[in-house]
Amino acid sequence: VRPVMMTVATIIIGLLPVLYGTGTGSEVMSRIAAPMVGGMGSAIVLTLLVIPAVYLLWRKRDL
Repeated sequence: VRPVMMTVATIIIGLLPVLYGTGTGSEVMSRIAAPMVGGMGSAIVLTLLVIPAVYLLWRKRDL
């Protein structure tokens, strides 16, 4: 779990200047960076909450 969170945090931190940047072409780049930041945020939620919950339900069903 820790490597996934570190990777996602690094990607989000790296995209923040692109997301909030100003200058030539910043409008286009922020439109590209915004879904990527949202996707990384949802990846954390999926990894930490959804997948373990589904696994737990699956294992309970087998027992």
